[in-house]
Amino acid sequence: MADECYGHPRLAAVYDPLDPDRGDLDAYLGMVEEFGARRVLDIGCGTGVFALLLADRGIEVTGVDPARASLDVARGKPGSERVRWICGEATELPPLRADLATMTANVAQAITDPATWRGTLRGAYEALRPGGHLVFETRDPARRAWEEWNRESSYRVTEIPGVGTVESWLETTEVDLPLVTFRSTYAFAADGRVLTSDSTLRFRERPEIEAELTAQGFVVADVREAPDRPGREFVFVARRPDPVPGER
Repeated sequence: MADECYGHPRLAAVYDPLDPDRGDLDAYLGMVEEFGARRVLDIGCGTGVFALLLADRGIEVTGVDPARASLDVARGKPGSERVRWICGEATELPPLRADLATMTANVAQAITDPATWRGTLRGAYEALRPGGHLVFETRDPARRAWEEWNRESSYRVTEIPGVGTVESWLETTEVDLPLVTFRSTYAFAADGRVLTSDSTLRFRERPEIEAELTAQGFVVADVREAPDRPGREFVFVARRPDPVPGER
């Protein structure tokens, strides 16, 4: 079930203008080129920012997300007809034979249930062709990112065309590692309405993730740093191995 910030139509509509700097996607675009990917599965595609960047480059893209409101925003953007949009989870996907599967931003950490996490990894594995790669990021728990999620550090006022002034901020509400819950608040000046969205992220340790990837059939090819957040995140590069000669 999607958080309100992705599933509520009014919040989904302002998601992009409240987070306009998507420089974090540059590294993923670089890996599309690095691996020569021509067919990409964008797991947790949200409002379609990354999927549409890929489509603009002639990549065949499938975007999957459980939040219908976010997908409605994605489908309303120019060029959206070039992307295959699926409303649902990555645990059950059609045959894709993708070269690359991605989970950008908070997507991997937002999958908090262990069974769903295993199912998502397996779904990505099945959606990839042999030799294809899965790439995703997750915060290093040792950096305790949640300590920076407070109103003082996160408060912003954003003017959004057609919407008006929106105040927004984050507040951590519960830390019960490996789970951290925080609340996003949005105050709309146009009508005085205040909406909130509670989100929970799972902070997994590197060995745990490597073990789970291996259990689902992947080979962990590399663990990198996020270029825009050095020392704060792990970027996992996992590969679906080529079949052993003689096996089908």
